[in-house]
Amino acid sequence: MKKAEKILVAMSGGVDSSVAAAVLIEEGFDVTGVTMKLWGGSSDTGCCSVSDVIDARRVADQLGIPHHVFNFGDEFDAHVVEPYVAAHAIGETPNPCIECNRHVKFDKLFRRANALGFDMIATGHHAQITEENGNFRIMRSVDQSKDQSYVLHMLTQDQLQKLRFPIGTMTKKQVREKANALSLQTAGKADSQDVCFISKTKGGRQLFLEERLEMTSGQVIDTTGTKIAEVEAVEMVTIGQRKGLGVSGERNPRYAIDVNVQQATVTVGSKDDLFCQETPIVNLHWVGNPDSDVLDVQTSAHGKTSPARVDGRVIWEEPRMKVAPGQSVVFYKDNEVVGSATATKTTV
Repeated sequence: MKKAEKILVAMSGGVDSSVAAAVLIEEGFDVTGVTMKLWGGSSDTGCCSVSDVIDARRVADQLGIPHHVFNFGDEFDAHVVEPYVAAHAIGETPNPCIECNRHVKFDKLFRRANALGFDMIATGHHAQITEENGNFRIMRSVDQSKDQSYVLHMLTQDQLQKLRFPIGTMTKKQVREKANALSLQTAGKADSQDVCFISKTKGGRQLFLEERLEMTSGQVIDTTGTKIAEVEAVEMVTIGQRKGLGVSGERNPRYAIDVNVQQATVTVGSKDDLFCQETPIVNLHWVGNPDSDVLDVQTSAHGKTSPARVDGRVIWEEPRMKVAPGQSVVFYKDNEVVGSATATKTTV
């Protein structure tokens, strides 16, 4: 009889990873659960609270599998929290969940799993992995309303061949039905959608950054350079923002179309000024060969795609809203992730 493959399942304390572990047990894997302790500060959001660890352990007990807690706090601080603060300091809008996946969940965890003799790791992400002629591909989830392939664009071939997303072929409704059928502790638990190290009840993002940055007060100017208002912290403004700029009560709405921390200015314009034909990018990466076809391009975790070509920059088929510098730009073809980049500074 063939020995069951050993698989380490990242259990966040939510329903998705709980069901992922249950599915793998049914498929005959030798399953062990692990919860990563990432954030050492106070947390009432995301997946880093003490209660989440308890929930994951209780589900593991229900499923009859071992459960461990790995403390990756140092890596999380170095690769997620510090870059998050640094990005705001230069007027960018970072995506910490992507950096957590890149450096912690699919790097540090992989290395720890290999050292402990596991054959594979698995998570509860809503995405799929397919393989053709030895080439692994990242595909959207069956449930596209919950699809998380956008935050997985950095995965490599070496990682994909040792990775499983057991619920990628299930809808969220099916995941909950499965959890209820198994009477899992997390069956009715709400999804976490917030940044895990930003507290909702203790000042939110602004207080978090104020404790780590010297905020820059600045001028709000229009496209002619005329001062029309002031902001207390330029670092808190993002492209497309309307509220909190001292101009939201005007008859004609104005939006942030440029943020310049060095010059301590926020430029505002009309909604039409928010639109652009091209988006400058850095860190361009193709999963396979560069693709010159029109692709579906997604610029936020749950945003709609827009058709565009990629030629050292993203050239939109139709003008679309500016992408905040620091955000990931992910390229799709027929629900497959074919490449990615990072939006960089745009000019007014």
